Amino acid sequence: MSNQPRQAGRHFLQIPGPTPVPERVMNAMSQQILDHRGPQFQALGKRVLSSVKSIFKTTGHVIIFPASGTGAWEAALVNTLSPGDKIVMVETGQFGTLWKVMAERMGLQVDFIPTDWRIGGDANVIEQRLRQDTAHEIKAVCIVHNETATGCRTWPDEIRKAMNAASHPALLMVDTVSSLASMDLRHDEWGIDVTISGSQKGLMLPPGLSFTAVSEKALAASKSATLPRAFWNWDDMIANNASGFFPYTPATGLLYGLDEAIKMLHEEGLDNVFARHERHAEAVRRAVRGWGLEILCRDPKYYSPVVTSVMMPEGHNADTFRKIVLETFNMSLGTGLNKLAGKVFRIGHLGDTNDLTIMGALTGVEMGLDVAGVPHKKGGVAAAMDYLASVAKPAAVKAA
Repeated sequence: MSNQPRQAGRHFLQIPGPTPVPERVMNAMSQQILDHRGPQFQALGKRVLSSVKSIFKTTGHVIIFPASGTGAWEAALVNTLSPGDKIVMVETGQFGTLWKVMAERMGLQVDFIPTDWRIGGDANVIEQRLRQDTAHEIKAVCIVHNETATGCRTWPDEIRKAMNAASHPALLMVDTVSSLASMDLRHDEWGIDVTISGSQKGLMLPPGLSFTAVSEKALAASKSATLPRAFWNWDDMIANNASGFFPYTPATGLLYGLDEAIKMLHEEGLDNVFARHERHAEAVRRAVRGWGLEILCRDPKYYSPVVTSVMMPEGHNADTFRKIVLETFNMSLGTGLNKLAGKVFRIGHLGDTNDLTIMGALTGVEMGLDVAGVPHKKGGVAAAMDYLASVAKPAAVKAA
């Protein structure tokens, strides 16, 4: 047992995922294990495999694996590509970098477009790369919709327009692990070929499910792709999913949770979910500016609606600050990753959260800055509160 005394109240989990799991989702998962070859599970499987398409905004296949988002990365690559294939990726941050490392381990040739980790992927740069590839040797463009490490978004619709402008046939693959169900995503409309995601962020579930939504073009590519695949084979999944089943043991409890999470998202309305995330992100950014601190993302075009990375003043360590906040106020903030270690802390504002949760988190940060002796101005919390109050809409009251 810990020697630390118990802290009253709930823990504030303000990392950019995994996010807190709503009571409704936890209750949905608190059921006895099903026979995953029986009719009760079959009904659940059919229902979830159909309804999850609405979250991706696709009419095609959404393939669900028992895995993390990293598994979905691998599934996307091995089902569509062959050893030695050339692909384009963008160094938007830690997760763009890790996906690139995976691709290289598989024997793929990666044209890795560098950035300073303070912007998203630039569609113009990608278009230039594709125009130079007159022989069409590039087989895929892979981007991270929301770079969780930096708080910078990339716009998939702009990337698709750039690819079309270059008349290039490459596949478009989009990592939406931290953006799905938090930011607008339109798999079909935006011409995405493989959309990759995970359960533990905007879907409000524990870690353990990964997703690949696939286009007909991606499925066609899978017929000639020669990277080895077994566990990740789309063909096996699609064949079994047709009757509501899976080729191996699925995560039955998590699928119950997914079923409930999808209902909750539609009860709120996806557009309302996206607007809520944008509102909370703006409140957080106003607080950061009010403290006189710097937002890592340097161009407002790329601001993330789900996480804000905050730069620490020179001479102050972000991890030391995070430790003080955790021990003093029972709140977890996101750590800086890779080259950002010790230089930034991250405030997650995604998932099943509301205005008061955000205000509580920002209050904890402002008090933490005081306790840690980090140079800052007062008034960040007040700036966020003024903004949220100014955009608040009274709840509709039904007539008696």
